Amino acid sequence: MKDVSFTQNRELSWLKFNDRVLEEAADKSVPLLERLKFLSIFDTNLEEFFMVRIGSLTDLSGLSKQAIDSKSGLSPKEQIDKVLEILPKSYAKKDKVYFNILEDLKEEGVRISKLSDLNDKDLISCKNYFDSKIEPILNFQLIDRTHPFPRLANLSIVIIFDLVASEKKRKDKIGIIYLPDRLPRYLKLADNHFVLLEDIIETFAGELFYKYKIEKSYALSLTRNADINFNDDDYEVEQDFRDYMMGKLRKRKRLQPVRVEVDRDLDDASIKFLTKQFNLSKESIFVTKSLIQSDFIFDLISDMPKEFRENHSYSEFIPQNSYFIDEKKSVISQIEEGDKLLSYPYESMDPIIRLLNEASADPEVISIKITLYRIAKESEIAKALIKASENGKDVIVLMELRARFDEDNNILWSSRLEKAGCNVVYGFENYKTHSKVCLITKVDSNNKISYITQVATGNYNEKTAKLYTDFSFMTKDIEIGKDAKEIFDNILIGNLEGDYKHLMVSPKSMQEGLDKLIDEQIRIQEEKGEGYIRLKMNSISDRKLIDKLSEASNKGVKIDMMVRGITCILPGIKGKTENIRIYQVVGRFLEHHRIYQFGKGGKIKLFISSADFMTRNIRNRMEVAVPIYDATIRKRILEFLDIMFADDVKIRELSSDGNYYKVENKENIIAQDKLIEIAIKRSQEKSISQIPTSKDNTKKDKRASRSSRKSDKPLSWKLGYFLGKLFS
Repeated sequence: MKDVSFTQNRELSWLKFNDRVLEEAADKSVPLLERLKFLSIFDTNLEEFFMVRIGSLTDLSGLSKQAIDSKSGLSPKEQIDKVLEILPKSYAKKDKVYFNILEDLKEEGVRISKLSDLNDKDLISCKNYFDSKIEPILNFQLIDRTHPFPRLANLSIVIIFDLVASEKKRKDKIGIIYLPDRLPRYLKLADNHFVLLEDIIETFAGELFYKYKIEKSYALSLTRNADINFNDDDYEVEQDFRDYMMGKLRKRKRLQPVRVEVDRDLDDASIKFLTKQFNLSKESIFVTKSLIQSDFIFDLISDMPKEFRENHSYSEFIPQNSYFIDEKKSVISQIEEGDKLLSYPYESMDPIIRLLNEASADPEVISIKITLYRIAKESEIAKALIKASENGKDVIVLMELRARFDEDNNILWSSRLEKAGCNVVYGFENYKTHSKVCLITKVDSNNKISYITQVATGNYNEKTAKLYTDFSFMTKDIEIGKDAKEIFDNILIGNLEGDYKHLMVSPKSMQEGLDKLIDEQIRIQEEKGEGYIRLKMNSISDRKLIDKLSEASNKGVKIDMMVRGITCILPGIKGKTENIRIYQVVGRFLEHHRIYQFGKGGKIKLFISSADFMTRNIRNRMEVAVPIYDATIRKRILEFLDIMFADDVKIRELSSDGNYYKVENKENIIAQDKLIEIAIKRSQEKSISQIPTSKDNTKKDKRASRSSRKSDKPLSWKLGYFLGKLFS
């Protein structure tokens, strides 16, 4: 049994992260409609948590040999019990936040009403909508011996009616009506007035059971285990892997129930009925008096008046053109002049799309190789790869079909890419490929081979690149290119044991490389007292790395970490982690970088990566970390980290008790806002610098620039001058 005195369970840690999301929904300094979005994100996060994490633990709890969690000593069942014990408080918070938001919306003239609060005119409109649009497509039935309770699909929403017989010959029944998923979840009565679909159905659908009296009714949503096991026990060699995956996905709607949500308090009889139907304990039935499955909120917001949306949302921000890439010049030629770095969503992803489109037409380019984990539904990346194949380039695409909840989209695009002539492969049998690597190979007229390698911390997805914070690095470095070629060569022969000179690649060289880097800081600490590690990632749960960081802390190495979500290591525990500090930032963008910094000053070793410090990433997936050698890009990433750790509004510090606390607010710094400000300023300066001017105008522009910087001083921080020069 591992020492659990400085660690915590990953599921309980994740619940605290999700409560932090809910905290944004409750924060009145956040624009009103953004608060509503955060509420929806909290809800959809929890939905996926039950489908994946509780689903997985449910499977494990049924095994004869129990897998004990190495961070808490809990069995799978004990972990589930802890989650079910904690969650009712989160649901109560969610309800309180939602009704506060409703009141704030009402004060601003927008209503989401119950039918019981409508006037006669609006009630008639709802009845007409029910009669003309809803009732003709409703599926409903009575539950009895010949009409058993149906097998509800995952995430289906139904209305349950307790029916009392109006005739002596009849017995009391249960009625069930499905919410039609082809209709919006709401009806728009006016520009600023909405009612929910389930409320309309519950109010008027009772007439469908005309021979019964409705005693009570409630809305119900069922969540099923969606953690599909993609082992190869039932996979036949001659079977097409896409067909195999499609068959697996069909099972997702029918797996074991793990949660029931109802929209009101239920009596004992109703609870007993539900526990029997779904084979669940009563603790797995959650009351949410606010919303069930609130992902429709984004559509509802888009239906609100434009002026209202603008006044109650974050100021519109469009990812800026990169300060380091000229839109008028070839991206390939600019990379060949020096390494480039893009910072999403502050800068646009367009240069990556341009890079692939240029490569598709460049006569010197002979091949493009890329790993795709998640891509957009209308993917410009995939279209560029198709164009390259049609232009005669060798295009090799590793399409990971097991990217959870993106499987259907990836299956579709893999077929399209294959039909266009791309060589599509699916990675390794038992290891997902989560890396984000692209290799462009060129051969010039003298038969000289050169490479352009691109490595990113996030996916090739134009949509999420506007919402997630990530880095995308591009280099002509021949040695890194050779390593990238080795990666793709190994992919094509199914070899996970490759050796690389510069890149760290899991599951082998990344484990070894990280251990060596931590050991090096321990040695530096022992020799000079200057050991330092700074990390930014989404999650840390790998027990071996946790123990390694604890070892470094015990030797005196100072460790600063920014972990957005799951954090299984607890900081500040004497003799264990007393030199470790851990922070979290939740804001308008999803923090998604993976950055590893080892050392300080001129001897820093800096990497960006696709891998979190989780066992699945470091030991059970193919991930890639790339070293940053270019001085300008190193400076840019380090200054970015300085900004993130300087946040004192959206940041929270993890305490040794496992809870997050606000830091002392001195400068009122919101890191993401500052990075937006810098991106806009740099883009504007770049535009001005590209305008031809006379010598006199140049002097005038310089004076204006200095004046502008002075006028910006009230908005700046005490971090001072270097932030004004950020990314220069």
